[in-house]
Amino acid sequence: MKDGPDIARIGALMGDPARANILSALLSGKALTATELAAEAGITGQTASSHLKKLMEGGLLTQAKQGRHRYFTLAGPEVGTVLEAVMGLAARKGHLRTRTGPKDPQMRAARVCYDHLAGEMAVRMFDSMQARRFLEVTNDEGSLGLTEAGEAFVASLGIDIAPLKASRRPLCRACLDWSERRNHLSGSLGAAFLGSFQERGWFARDRNSRVVTVSHAGIMNLKRLFPTQDQ
Repeated sequence: MKDGPDIARIGALMGDPARANILSALLSGKALTATELAAEAGITGQTASSHLKKLMEGGLLTQAKQGRHRYFTLAGPEVGTVLEAVMGLAARKGHLRTRTGPKDPQMRAARVCYDHLAGEMAVRMFDSMQARRFLEVTNDEGSLGLTEAGEAFVASLGIDIAPLKASRRPLCRACLDWSERRNHLSGSLGAAFLGSFQERGWFARDRNSRVVTVSHAGIMNLKRLFPTQDQ
C-alpha cells in the first residue's frame, strides 16, 4: 500500500523480541527506568537504550525525567489496546511462549492492561453488560457506547460519566483479551471501573507484575453487580 498509515513501521517496532518485551512490561501502566526495562527484556543497558530510542521515535513511548533517572511509559491507551489485541491474535494463532510461571493463572484471572482490567474477571464484566444491553454499537466501525440503561448502571456505581464523555478518549471500547480470547472493556469507562474498584479495596495491584488480586469482598460484589448466566 503506497498511501495511508505505515503499518509496516509499527509492526517492525513491535516485532523485535527485545522491544516486544519492553512494551509488554509497560502494559502494567507503571513508568519504568531504562535499567528496569533492560532487565525485563534480558538485554544490556546499552542495547536497551538503542531500542528505547527507536520506540520513542516511532511514537510508542514517552519519557519523563526525575532527578538522574528517565522513566518510560507507553505513549497512550491506544498503544496498550493495540498490544493486547496483538497478544490476542498471537494466542488464537498458536504463537505462545512455552515458558510458564506461578503467576500465569493469576495473570489469566485478572491483570492490568495499561489502565483497565483484563483477564477472566474483565471478560465476565463485559459479557454481563452486553447481555443486559448496557452497551450498544454506535457506528459502522464497531465503536461502543452506553445505552440509557447502561448510563443508569454506571451512575449507580457512583461513577460520574460526564467527564468521561467529555474526554477525547473513547468512552467504551472492546479490547480483545489475549488469555480469554474474548472482549473486555477498555476506554475511559474501563479505566474508571479499575480506579473505582481499587479505591473500594476490591482490587489490589501487584507491585512487580500486571497481576490484580481480587479480594473476597470484590468477588462477591462483582458477581452481584455483573451477573452472568453461568453463576
